[in-house]
This record gives sequence, structure tokens and C-alpha cells, in this order.
Amino acid sequence: MHPTLDARTVFYSFSPDLKPALRVDQNQEFILKTLDCFSGQIKSDQDLLDRLDWNHVNPATGPVFISGAMPGDIIGFDILGIKLGHDSRVVVAPGEGVPGEMISSMETVVLKHRENFLDFNGLAMLPFKPMVGVIGVAPKDRTIPNGTPERHGGNMDCRIITTGSRVYFEVEVEGALFGCGDLHSAQGDGEIGVSGAETSGEVRLKGTVYPKLKGLPTPFVETEDMVATIFSAESSDEAVRGAVKNMIHFLNHFAGISVNHAAMLMSMAGNLCFCQVVDPLKTVRFEFPKKVLPVLHVLNG
Repeated sequence: MHPTLDARTVFYSFSPDLKPALRVDQNQEFILKTLDCFSGQIKSDQDLLDRLDWNHVNPATGPVFISGAMPGDIIGFDILGIKLGHDSRVVVAPGEGVPGEMISSMETVVLKHRENFLDFNGLAMLPFKPMVGVIGVAPKDRTIPNGTPERHGGNMDCRIITTGSRVYFEVEVEGALFGCGDLHSAQGDGEIGVSGAETSGEVRLKGTVYPKLKGLPTPFVETEDMVATIFSAESSDEAVRGAVKNMIHFLNHFAGISVNHAAMLMSMAGNLCFCQVVDPLKTVRFEFPKKVLPVLHVLNG
């Protein structure tokens, strides 16, 4: 039986003052049961955004203390499995998200889960693409609301953070004080309308420190096929520059590629993608395929 935290053990800001709700060893699997981003406040199509308690949005389950994780370490969290809740919800509202000026009224749609699909009011059947929206570790010297993405993680809404991914962070406080939540059963890059298909569920994980990766530009994601840098900033332009610079740094320092050649390879083989553009900060990732550079397959060995 894996150590488990239920969805009553949540926090709404990443902070060095958080008290561990669970302690696990490195490489020990654990399970976090999560609320949806609205903390269960939206139960039907009649529950609109103007009725929410905004002090209880974007909950993360935790925090989890990882034994032996010390400030300056690079810790990777393997997402071993995601189980979705029994339904999802998606919302729009005037002034919210990229199309906000085109939206004339608030609307909520509760989507039923039918086998491996979302039933969008009978208009469309969307395949499940489970992902984790909020994920991160405690910053060392301040408190950051879960809805704000920064170097520590937070509400990055990056759709490649899913089963089979490993997400790396730099540890800032002893034990890392990790948490995650805000699951989506589906979300497109950008999350342009202010929400994806928001759901509850559970995530099975394990955390491991990687001494050879000290100095890695984090947050950083690794999948079977790619590596990706993630960067959040006040403007999209700043986020783009940060994600690109971090990937060049990674290829230069960890793969031994010159800056010039890294830029050339990234232009030819990489992909610049938006994670989300609706939070207080915008989040961008730069993806680079492992097949282009075989050395990328052995970096964490």
C-alpha cells in the first residue's frame, strides 16, 4: 500500500512555512488525491464563476517531505499514473482569457465522462488527455499563491506533465515540500478560455534527487521522446525568451553543444509552445526531441 494523502489535505500557496503532511523516502511511491481547481465548488451548470470563493481555488495536495532533498539539489518527480474523477467542468466569463472581450455572459458546462471520452453536451466527444496543472516545491523566502507559476512550479498548466513524464525542480527548502493538484481530463496548449476540462482525481508519483543534474534550468520536463524547458513571465515575449535561453543553456552545459549549434538545432528541430496565457504570469515551454541527440537519453543515468 502506497502512502496516500486524501483531498482534505490541501494548501493554496507554496511557502517555506508549510508543515509536511506526509514524509517519504526518495524513490518511494506515494499517492496524492486531488480536488479540481475550484475545490469542488462547481457542481452543476448553474454554478458560475461569480459565485466562487476565490480564496479556495487551485488547491494542491500536500506538502510532501522528500527525505534527503536539500537546498540546491535537483529533484525529479516521476508521474507514474493519473486517475480522473467522475466528471469535469469548463467555464468562460466576460473579460477572462484571450477571447474574454468576445464573451457576453458567464457559462459553465459540466462534462460527463464516458469511457475514455468527455461528452461536451452532445456536441463533441473529446478523448481524455490527463495532465497535472499545479505542481511544484516550496520557494525558500516567500509565499506564492498556487495560481501563480514561477521557478518553483505552480499553476504552469503544461499539458506534457502527464503519466510517463518526469518534472524537475531545484530544491529550495529541506525536503522540497512538494504538492500537486488541478488535474485536467483535457486541455489545449494555451488554455485560452481560462479553464481546461477541470477535474478531481489522484496522482501516483515518486521523487528522486539527481546529483549529476545540479544547475539544470528548472522547471524542466522529460518524457520518453523529448526534454522541455518551462518559463513563466509577465509577458509572452519574456516567457519565450526565458524558455529559449534555458534550452540553449541546457544543450550547452549538459549535452556539450556550442551555443551557436544549439540555436541552429533548436531552429530546425525544436518546438516553442504556449502552456497557458491566462494566469498572472504567462507560461511557455521549449521542446527538444531526444532522437536528435542520443546523449539526451543518458543524462540522468
